[in-house]
Amino acid sequence: MSVDLNQHPHPKLYMLLLGSKAPKRNVEQHDYFFGIAHSLKELVPEIKAFWPEAGASIHVDGWREVNQVDGYQIKILPRTSTLETSPHQLFFTNLGGYQAGKLAEQHYIVLSVKDDRASAIQDAKKTVFFKTNSIKGANAHIDEKYGIDIDDIYRVEEILSPVFKAKYLIEITPHSALPEDEIHLGYFKLDKL
Repeated sequence: MSVDLNQHPHPKLYMLLLGSKAPKRNVEQHDYFFGIAHSLKELVPEIKAFWPEAGASIHVDGWREVNQVDGYQIKILPRTSTLETSPHQLFFTNLGGYQAGKLAEQHYIVLSVKDDRASAIQDAKKTVFFKTNSIKGANAHIDEKYGIDIDDIYRVEEILSPVFKAKYLIEITPHSALPEDEIHLGYFKLDKL
């Protein structure tokens, strides 16, 4: 059975949590992938290109269509469209932190619409995760660095595949009445999307 049965008439921005038990790894590893398509199935070639060393074990552990973030509507337009200049940008932040007595790094993902990286950093620092996932000598951090490092927060447009960047633009407009994006969790094989 297919996961995303409906092909959308307009392309959508997808955020996927990918998993893989790659060769010579002891535990499943994860990464986030952003892609633009009419359906999840259309993303399969780019998913494989994004993480080639994952091999046949690559799968989707969760996904969402990114339609709204922080009271803003997220729409995808063809690159040929004229887009009014907007200060708003879509940021992806990966917070990492530690809990006493656990030999593991906890992660928390933040999608935010802000005008600049400094504002996105301030937004990330306000999360309960950032305030509570630290122990003496090992504070919550963004990616692999202690403290806040501007290089560890990405504009989603920066981390899109060149294939998507060449074809599409992300339009961000205020729209407070949109429902929350639905999060789909589970183990989804690529050939079943």
